[in-house]
Amino acid sequence: MKVRLTLLTVALCAATALPAQAAPHDARLEGRLPSGAHYVMDVPASWNGTVLLYSHGYTAPGAPNPARNAPDAVTRDMLLREGYALIGSSYATTGWAVTEAVPDQLATLEAFTGRFGPARRTLAWGTSYGGFVTTVLAERHAGRFDGSLSLCGLVQGGVANWNSTLDATFALKTLLAPDSGIALTGFTGRAAAQSAARELTAESDAAQRTPGGRARIALAAALHHIPGHNDPAQTEPAPDDPTGRQAGQYAAVRALRQGPAFDWRQEAESRAGGNPSWNTGVDYTALLHRSPLYKEVTELYKGAGLSLSADLTALNRAPRVSADPAAVRWMRHTSVLTGRLTDPQLSVHTTGDALIPVAAESAYRRAATAAGSGPLLARAYVRAPGHCTFTPGETAGALHALEHRLDTGRWDVSPASLDSRARQADPAGEARYTAYRPAAHPRPYDLAHPGDARP
Repeated sequence: MKVRLTLLTVALCAATALPAQAAPHDARLEGRLPSGAHYVMDVPASWNGTVLLYSHGYTAPGAPNPARNAPDAVTRDMLLREGYALIGSSYATTGWAVTEAVPDQLATLEAFTGRFGPARRTLAWGTSYGGFVTTVLAERHAGRFDGSLSLCGLVQGGVANWNSTLDATFALKTLLAPDSGIALTGFTGRAAAQSAARELTAESDAAQRTPGGRARIALAAALHHIPGHNDPAQTEPAPDDPTGRQAGQYAAVRALRQGPAFDWRQEAESRAGGNPSWNTGVDYTALLHRSPLYKEVTELYKGAGLSLSADLTALNRAPRVSADPAAVRWMRHTSVLTGRLTDPQLSVHTTGDALIPVAAESAYRRAATAAGSGPLLARAYVRAPGHCTFTPGETAGALHALEHRLDTGRWDVSPASLDSRARQADPAGEARYTAYRPAAHPRPYDLAHPGDARP
């Protein structure tokens, strides 16, 4: 039976913090921070002394924004049975909320400590955009944590994210609707962004009905490293089936237009005070040749009877998008990673992620290596389509691998070891860790490389 504490009870208890093991029953605490963010804490009676501060993923403006302390109820309950205390906040705002998320998460940790006393071990963890928030916490507030776990995280950081997203929409507009006047950045408001998304979606839907249009959509997807098998509801196409893989990419490209590339971008631009991304100076021929999807694109162009070189020339000659310098400075200050870790971080990604393609892991490895933190960073991969489609056992297995590193001083993140930990946590669940090496991020950007500083 769980005990629900009111805000008044929490406030009274905070004045006299209890020892870490003093709670006689499982406790659920819900409250509100001075910022307006809500928090939730689940603490089992048999607390093992470790608290997990969970950072949730992106919440679109206008969507419900409850406090969350785990990615899903099954994972939450599994970890509570293992004795972990789970805490997390809603963040005070939705959208690209890193400037609110970081202080709200730290305030949630303070509230937990005031109620239950210092934890034996404090770990930051998060999914998707929350993996980015987790990494910001790990880099900038290392003294508060012993280690961190990023799951399907946006660990390429803000500038790289918006630049790569721009490449995909720029290719679609240039090749499918060159005379349309569709805006890709610099929106006057949310309605303008949504209108642009509808226009480009209509053009792309029409193009998808022709072989040439499908080839061009595949080119746009390849620039953003969108995999062909990216939805658990899809049947995986054969490796030699470019048409089947393009169909999967198109569904993902359509979702990208309807949310992140326009609506979410507009919200981020409103915070940054302008457009923080650019494609001035980008060589799209070189970018495509470095993509792991280059072969698929060439096969689709050949089948459609189109000239790939002509389309790449058109991309390279098209008028470019320039960034607003002040917006880039804001994004660098708030949303670009340094790669400087003080404590171990394990970063895990599914191989078939279309929303945050797996190349994000290469971007953060690049930053950590340049910053001298390479040995503290480990990466692992789950062979699965979709964004954050980990089983609860796979998530728990990653957490246990991080704790093993903290206990022993060495990483043990081989697929066999991680699968074993996942099955131990959930014998009935899947365990799909795999050996994998992601391609380099198409346009990495971090604070460890001075050359990244200017558009």
